[in-house]
This record gives sequence, C-alpha cells and structure tokens, in this order.
Amino acid sequence: MDIGARAHPPFLGGAGRGTARTVATAVLVALTCGASTLAAPSPAAHAAPPPGAATNTAANAAASTTAYAATSTAANRAASGAWGAAATGAPGVVAMSAPGDRTEARSRPRVDCRHVKCVALTFDDGPGPYTDTLLAYLAAYHARATFFVVGGNVVTYPRVLRRTVAAGHEIGNHTWSHPDLTRLSPARVRSQLGRTDQAIRAVTGVVPRLVRPPYGALNATVRRQTGRPMVLWSVDTLDWRYRSSATVARRALRAVRPGSVILFHDIHPTTVRAIPRVLRKLAGRGYRFVTVSELFGGRPPRLVFNAAPPDLH
Repeated sequence: MDIGARAHPPFLGGAGRGTARTVATAVLVALTCGASTLAAPSPAAHAAPPPGAATNTAANAAASTTAYAATSTAANRAASGAWGAAATGAPGVVAMSAPGDRTEARSRPRVDCRHVKCVALTFDDGPGPYTDTLLAYLAAYHARATFFVVGGNVVTYPRVLRRTVAAGHEIGNHTWSHPDLTRLSPARVRSQLGRTDQAIRAVTGVVPRLVRPPYGALNATVRRQTGRPMVLWSVDTLDWRYRSSATVARRALRAVRPGSVILFHDIHPTTVRAIPRVLRKLAGRGYRFVTVSELFGGRPPRLVFNAAPPDLH
C-alpha cells in the first residue's frame, strides 16, 4: 500500500511511476557487497500523499476504527482464529508454478509463527525493473514475502510476476492504477480490483487472496466491495520519502517486532539495496521471513496491521 505517491501512476511501459514494493533476492555474495548498482533507471520521485489519505499506521488505524473496531493485535487474533490449536494444520501458502515458467518454488517446512519469531516483508506497486534483484536477495535467505502488485505493471512485466509466484511468494491486489479508492464509486472500486485480478490470473493462474488499498485509504464503502482481507502495516519505512538505503534499513530494523508487517516499495532502487542488510540483521536476531498469510496460519483477519502471537511477548 502506497502512502506517498498518488500523483505518480505505477510503472507502465518501463517508466517509473507510483509506489511499488517488491523484493529481489540475490546470492550471498551480493548480499555482502550490498549490490551497489542496479541497471534500471531510478523511478520518478513520489509525490506527497493526496489530501485525506492516510499517511502512516497510526493514521490508518484512526481512520479505520470508526467502521472497523477490530484493528488491535488481540482483535486480529480473534478474527482470524489463526493462533488456536488448528493453526498448525491450517493450509499454508502454496507455491505454484506459473504458466510458461519452468522455475518451481522449493518447498519448505511450514512455519508456525506462534512459536517462532516471524516477520512479513511486503512490497507494493510492482512488478518493476528492480524486482528480479529483490527476488535474488530473498532467495539467499530462503525468505518469503508478499507483493501487492498494480495491474498496469502486471501487463508490463508479466515474466517478472511469473518468477515471483514461481519462487513461492504471495501476491496481493493493489488495484489497477493506484487511485485513492475512497474517492471512487463502488463500481469503480470493483473495476480497479477486478481488472487487476484478471491480469494476475492471466499471467500466473493465481487469483490474489489479499488486497492492499493504495495509501492505506479505506472506508466502509471500499470494504463492502470485497470480502478479502485488507492488509495495512505496522512498520512504515517511508522509503518513498527517504531515498537512502541506510535510512530505510534503519527504520525497518528499529521498529520491527515479532509479528510485524513491514511496508516497502520495490520500485525504488534504494529500497532494494536496503533489503540485504534488513535480511541479514533480522536473520541474526532469529526472525523467519514469511508471507502475510503464513503470519496468520493461513487465515488472515479482515483487517491486518500486524500479528503478535502471545507466546512471543
């Protein structure tokens, strides 16, 4: 969910537009070196958030609680039922091979986030020219992430999205053109989500189970247009504002807790270059990198900010 780039549409036709968060994984050597150069040109800078759009987690929570009171960690757990005994046997995120892509995701043991430290890295606005690099970084740490993709970018970078799905990452719907959904009619909200679902399915054979509204902006009207979980975040790196890899990594590492959902945009090369440090430091602290659905034992609540299993307090 992009909180700082309404004026810029997503990547279309190779030009940098909007806010995107995708993760690229690289070999351990690249992680150590920090991947100082990226071939693709830097995307256009994010604009300030649109008037009235939520700009941070606290603002999102405040804006949402009027219609949706279950935004706390406890409410998330109650709504999802993911932390009960059934969670261990709940279906996890299944890695699927995409049509036309020979790469198969490697299976891994199910992660029980009630008993281990988990964190969900999320990337918005892609796929884009830096996503493959991010995928390489993630692979080096056996990390899974969630990518909230923009429909217009899906049709521009279909092979990148297929590789993302084949690697076992989760895909979420981030609308077709990244508008503030609270300013649209119900029919246009459904169109934004429906067109993106169709594009993702055409490319990968997968229909996304999660939605992230651009800017974190949502209201009762938006919520009524889909029954899927709306995924916000608990850690905002503000990477659209701070085009510094060191700053982005520092913000992520300083605020993370077990169960955190961290917001990144993979359309920024500075963000992608920050990921090796984030992965290295968090792995050193004992964290496991999971998808949003895995974080909740396969059953996310209707409104997601974070998940903090009581066993980890």
